[in-house]
Amino acid sequence: QVQLVESGGGLVQTGGSLRLSCAASGRTFSRYAVGWFRQAPGKERGFVAAVSWSGDSTFYTDSVKGRFTISRDNAKNTVYLQMDSLKSGDTAVYYCAAGRGYEIQGGTDYGMDHWGKGTLVTVSS
Repeated sequence: QVQLVESGGGLVQTGGSLRLSCAASGRTFSRYAVGWFRQAPGKERGFVAAVSWSGDSTFYTDSVKGRFTISRDNAKNTVYLQMDSLKSGDTAVYYCAAGRGYEIQGGTDYGMDHWGKGTLVTVSS
């Protein structure tokens, strides 16, 4: 069983940066692909970024390309989402999720087995 806990959310001004962390329990975490998703008020949850189990491959939704960077440190059982040049449209609850068979290029949540409870990011103008 894998448990995920997100942290690093908060209030930031437009153009600022935040780094989210997703800390995982479980010995097999390094075998899971991990993704970040977000849900803005009144909207459905959507894909943001994903990283392969090894960290060698990443995939991003178009709206965050060049601004967000996903990475992982399997020795620390942690996945990060570095968010730069934040915009008001990035305001949302951010969730991390992990899946053994998750296809990172899919851009959906299909195949995710475990979810965290989320961390709120608020970008003020």
